[in-house]
Amino acid sequence: MQASDRFNINSQLEHLQAKYVGTGHADLNRFEWALNIQRDSYASYIGHYPVLAYFAIAENESIGRERYNFMQKMLLPCGLPPERDED
Repeated sequence: MQASDRFNINSQLEHLQAKYVGTGHADLNRFEWALNIQRDSYASYIGHYPVLAYFAIAENESIGRERYNFMQKMLLPCGLPPERDED
């Protein structure tokens, strides 16, 4: 692997990280990573109607109620963020 290949790979990675929030970066902590995973999951559940219908049947709720519940869970899917150390 040459230096130009490494530069190209790094520039592609930086481009993906700028374009898509969920790809992460070096300063991403565990909480933010889990937050992205949970929100992506809920967005996928809402966006795919058969999956949403499956959850509605499994929980004996209407599809609209399940969609509403998932949207509410997207606000704070992992609870409140941990306290940050100000160094």
